[in-house]
Amino acid sequence: MTDIPSTRMGHVGELAGGGAAAPFRPERTLPFGVELRRQLWRRRTQVAFALVALLPVILWVAFSLAPAGPPTGSLTLVDLAKGSAGNFAVFTLFSAGSFLLVVLVALFFGDTVASEASWSSLRYLLAAPVPRARLLRQKALVSGVLSLAALLLLPAVALVVGGLAYGTDDLVSPTGESLPFWTSAGRVMLAAVYLCVQLTWVAALAMLLSVSTDAPLGAVGGAVMVSIVSQILDQITALEGLRDYLPSHFSTAWAGLLADQINWENMTKGAFSAVVYASVLGGLAVWRFGRKDITS
Repeated sequence: MTDIPSTRMGHVGELAGGGAAAPFRPERTLPFGVELRRQLWRRRTQVAFALVALLPVILWVAFSLAPAGPPTGSLTLVDLAKGSAGNFAVFTLFSAGSFLLVVLVALFFGDTVASEASWSSLRYLLAAPVPRARLLRQKALVSGVLSLAALLLLPAVALVVGGLAYGTDDLVSPTGESLPFWTSAGRVMLAAVYLCVQLTWVAALAMLLSVSTDAPLGAVGGAVMVSIVSQILDQITALEGLRDYLPSHFSTAWAGLLADQINWENMTKGAFSAVVYASVLGGLAVWRFGRKDITS
């Protein structure tokens, strides 16, 4: 009985070359580039990026087809959106920030581990062997890169579409302040970066749900549902200061970037809140996955 393992190890060593068994290198398992290519070739990734790229075009078409209403003597958000590329990009971010971007982040993070379980391939990945902590880290890194790319792609495309449709005049905020085009373009991209940080709590929650279920839709939908409930509670003014502790309370704090003098206070609070939530939920995801009995 004791000769069998040594025989197998000798055979592996011969295959590896040099007559000695190749040492196990956990840092070489599931390379980042391999996992990134796998996720890029998935249909849901391609559809998600196509939707992000098409949204500004869809908004422009909707603005073009909408009949002009009677003059009201005041500017509406749509009127402001058609004022310049910067205004159009800001409108696009406001339109997508509360739901579409949440869905994208939840999709990339919530689907990544749960989908492997639903395909019955998770146990084979771990048997490769890929250490659980490394598998979760590589999945999270790839999901983070895809989310960051999608969140930056949206305002970039919106600036291009808005520039072609409405020109590159100054961005005019609802308060009447104006910013030159290149300044406004930088502020819009910085707003997207803030959204990336603010949505880390959604990413961590989706990852926690992803390692807790074999149903990808449940993980994605659960994270989106929590975000929606948080936004609904944030509208209840009777909660007063308690709303500051809701994870979505500072989701639109990036509006402080539209002023001539940037208001960093709410964005700092929003980033800190999101990182705290993400740290706790991410830690729970690592703890849960490390102790989960993988059967699929």
